Amino acid sequence: MPGTTITRPLPLSCTPSRAARELNLRRGEFDLAVHLGRIRTVPDEGGGGGRRVERAEIDRLRAQEGFPEALRESARAVGTTEGAHIMNVPVTRFTRLARLGLVVPVKFYLNRYRAVVWLYLAEELRQFAADEKHVSLLTGRTPEVLRGQLATGLDLRARNWRGRHLGFLLRQAENPWERAGAVAAFLDPVHIADVVRDPYERSHLNRFRPAPPAHGAPATPSARLAEKIMTADDLDEIGWLRNDLARGMEEARAHRPAPRPASGPAPRPAPPHVPPPARSAAEATVRPRGLLGRLRGRSHRPATD
Repeated sequence: MPGTTITRPLPLSCTPSRAARELNLRRGEFDLAVHLGRIRTVPDEGGGGGRRVERAEIDRLRAQEGFPEALRESARAVGTTEGAHIMNVPVTRFTRLARLGLVVPVKFYLNRYRAVVWLYLAEELRQFAADEKHVSLLTGRTPEVLRGQLATGLDLRARNWRGRHLGFLLRQAENPWERAGAVAAFLDPVHIADVVRDPYERSHLNRFRPAPPAHGAPATPSARLAEKIMTADDLDEIGWLRNDLARGMEEARAHRPAPRPASGPAPRPAPPHVPPPARSAAEATVRPRGLLGRLRGRSHRPATD
């Protein structure tokens, strides 16, 4: 009829950019909230390969008490100086706690000098400072065993970030090949080739291997540094990842064999012997408990703040 306004129904899901606007979040805040599991996403069924946010999820978040401030605060990341202020400790002590793995980075970026700046979840720092068990770590003299580990150059920040990021990638994975690719993202190609001997499987696996967080154009110094942070360099961490990858590849083969040329399959060599793991790579984030902790005396070399 003349003058009738036709109202189209809202789509059942929307892009991350649209969802961020509707949730009153900056894109960086939105991405971190997704990373932390605060915002649930679903695969893009349109074939774009990305993620979308369902309308029901946006409605759920908007209906929560304290929206949007509470949602924004739950995903607020802070640097070393602000983190030290939240915990009411000197910056030097905060850095020691981070190197010891007592507080775990949630993300990082590279400043203009290509130094690594680690960011921490403000909510976790407040919880750590409020725990009575941590009073001596915040105000007293650092225990001798921990001081000894710091003296050897121990720095668990990069390793703990990798453990956290692997957990995020595994939560986003939709099938065994994607899960295997997530694990492979933290291994050097030499280790991947040693675990996945079949070249067709290795080529297929690489399609599901996520890249490091974007830091400049490919092959630039910043991108190479981000790749270095992404790659495991502790022997025990590498061992856990290799074991997880070997198990993941067994599941991926059973789920769907890797495609091969029409001329027929190439012979598949026997998989390498991999010792049984102590625990999975997703559990490799080192979170010491008690004053002595359970820290492993291994250091990470990237220059950091």
